[in-house]
Amino acid sequence: MKYNRVLLKFSGEALAGSKEKGIDFEEMLQFAKEIKECAELGVEIAIVVGGGNFWRGKLNTYMDRATSDYIGMLATTMNALALGDAFKQIGQDVRVQTGIEMRQVAEFYIKDRAIRHLEKGRITIFGCGTGSPFFSTDTAAALRAAEIKADALIKATNVNGIYNKDPKKFEDAEFIPHTTYLDVLNKKLKVMDSTAISLCMEEEISIVVFDIHTKGNLKKLLLGENIGSIVS
Repeated sequence: MKYNRVLLKFSGEALAGSKEKGIDFEEMLQFAKEIKECAELGVEIAIVVGGGNFWRGKLNTYMDRATSDYIGMLATTMNALALGDAFKQIGQDVRVQTGIEMRQVAEFYIKDRAIRHLEKGRITIFGCGTGSPFFSTDTAAALRAAEIKADALIKATNVNGIYNKDPKKFEDAEFIPHTTYLDVLNKKLKVMDSTAISLCMEEEISIVVFDIHTKGNLKKLLLGENIGSIVS
């Protein structure tokens, strides 16, 4: 399937590259170049970024969960701004929108404005998750994908698709090229959290999981090649 408009979900860890924390700017620039190539093919691309390279709110047991989640939203904004800057460096028109108003650094998220940016060929990056605590950036990706009417939610990971268990820990892990939303929920496959999966199922948004670190994968996927795994 060739896609016209997609929501690309990056984890914060993907932006950290070989580092455990922070941002690998050379890796980020390579991502930006490949995404720009896809945009030049006429694909409208929106991006949701996580913040796990800076902050893991859910794992923090020392403070109020809502406060911890808000700090995580600020972490996603740092990644969104850095990725936006990478696009600017290579001449790609880009806009950063945030789910919490911070007018000095980014636009506040407005659905119709985001869609207009995409129609004009601008890559649009969404920071701050949903703008509310207790919701993951996976859920934010599903929500934004539904709002902008994306053809698919494409999740960029460090593995080449979905497995029945962690392929980095288990040699007998089985690759799953295609599965259903209900199977993901019932078998507790680690694709996205249950809220995100349920929303995609309700809105009939396909989820594609692929390895972002293999050069050319994203372009091939958007042109219709069978790359990674699909949930539908």
